[in-house]
This record gives sequence, structure tokens and C-alpha cells, in this order.
Amino acid sequence: MPTVKVTIGDHVLAESSDTIVVEGNHYFPPDAVTKSEFSDSKTQTVCGWKGTASYYNAVIDGKEVKDVAWYYPQTTTDKAKHIEGYIAFYKNKVTIEQV
Repeated sequence: MPTVKVTIGDHVLAESSDTIVVEGNHYFPPDAVTKSEFSDSKTQTVCGWKGTASYYNAVIDGKEVKDVAWYYPQTTTDKAKHIEGYIAFYKNKVTIEQV
């Protein structure tokens, strides 16, 4: 599998050749994400088959990008268990490319 890289400007937020694609989104293993760029968001959403998603904001060069990424800390169905804890990014807030 090719390596997938997520950036904002010259800041790398995630990079991995071990992503899981669900509904067109790359979910990155937690150890492939630069969490030092993140702060917790208060946003939560609910998916019928994945569960309740939590969000991260990114702080890039002192500027906050709200709800740039989401993850499911605990999925609600076996079908989604393989992405539990994995992190996905909003395509309109970051650059996602195969390198």
C-alpha cells in the first residue's frame, strides 16, 4: 500500500502506509499522527454504525484549525472495530496525498 501523508502547509500531521479506508476517508493508526499539533475539541458527532466520534483541533503556526480530525474512541459495532482509535481528517481542511 502506498504511503498517505496529511499536511497543512509544511506541517505534517500524519503519515502512514497502513491506513484503513472507510467511506472514502483514510483512517490513520494513532502512532502515525503528530498529536503535538492537536488539541482536543468539544465537538462530538454520532454515526449509526461507528458510534460517537471525538474531534481534534490543530494549532499551526499559532492559528487554530477547528475540528480538523476525528476518531472513534470506542466503536459500537463489530463492523467498525477495526478503526477504533484510528484518526481521519477533513479533506477540505488539510492536504491528503499519496507519496
